[in-house]
Amino acid sequence: MLNFAVGPVMSSEEVRAIGAEQVPYFRTAEFSAVMLENEKLILKFAKAPAGSRVVFLTGSGTASMEASVMHTLTPEDKALVVNGGSFGHRFVQMLELHEIPHTEIKLPMGKALTDEMLAPYENQGYTAFLVNIDETSTGVLYDIDLIGEFCRRNDIYLIVDAISAFFTDPLDMTAKGIDLMLTGSQKALACPPGVSLIVLAPRALERVEKGKTKCMYLDLKDALKNGERGQTPFTPAVGTLRQINARLRQIDRAGGVDAEIARIAGLAAYFRAQIKDLPFELVSESPTNAVTPLHPTTANAYEIFTILKDEYGIWICPNGGEMRDTVFRVGHIGDLHESDYDTLIAAFKDLQKRGII
Repeated sequence: MLNFAVGPVMSSEEVRAIGAEQVPYFRTAEFSAVMLENEKLILKFAKAPAGSRVVFLTGSGTASMEASVMHTLTPEDKALVVNGGSFGHRFVQMLELHEIPHTEIKLPMGKALTDEMLAPYENQGYTAFLVNIDETSTGVLYDIDLIGEFCRRNDIYLIVDAISAFFTDPLDMTAKGIDLMLTGSQKALACPPGVSLIVLAPRALERVEKGKTKCMYLDLKDALKNGERGQTPFTPAVGTLRQINARLRQIDRAGGVDAEIARIAGLAAYFRAQIKDLPFELVSESPTNAVTPLHPTTANAYEIFTILKDEYGIWICPNGGEMRDTVFRVGHIGDLHESDYDTLIAAFKDLQKRGII
């Protein structure tokens, strides 16, 4: 199988080898050392401000999204939320569920967020801003400089879902004023799904400390307390956390976060250059390095996904909902190389020869 999805993605041999091992008992000094190193490296790669902490949750990225809303926002807040696709809409749903007053900035598919769109919300008493900085469903990378400056001017608490953007596009928590950032194990970390993590800068930690806990499993206060000794409140995904450790070390050896971003950007540029003569249109006007969403002009997007999977052993990423038949996505994260894209391009050209696209 050759996997160009955006999560789970292709994992390196080193990461896969750990997955084949027996899972060890975790209430040990050895596992604590792994977890403390995981936190140290994540803080380094996120360029988090001094005093920041990391919480590791056994759950998909949605668990960290909801924990962030539950523990750092209250009905006293007035939130702005960017909704440009499936994942922005998920933040909207969570704000509604937890009764957080909010205003939705609704964007058409593939459109970037602009200064003109934010202008009406200047000095209007907003206290929080939520954004999926890479709206994975449409491949739009929102302008973190624009958002960070807006939040700084208005003294707004900034939550950034970087589930697909962490390690794929520049994201400096300190420089951009990001108070809370979250990501997941199955994206550019290129490990199995099942672990998500939250990086909390001091202002986010203060909100957690002041807030009232209303759940047990996603209790961030408890997670932070246990994390001081390199542990978690409940049984975590031990094997995946060990794989994350190997992956973080791998990135560190290869030059760190900036080198990984450059590698992924190179793959994205290589692929996009190769498809110029194929009957596909780019969807995003502000593309992320993580994924290239494409609108096939002569065929059904979901049928292309199905044929590649069933007849070529190649997985691209379909879309759901109203984009199911019009947009598919090709990811650039995970253990992929230019030769893999040559294989995909050859398959596309064969589909063209067969009259399918």
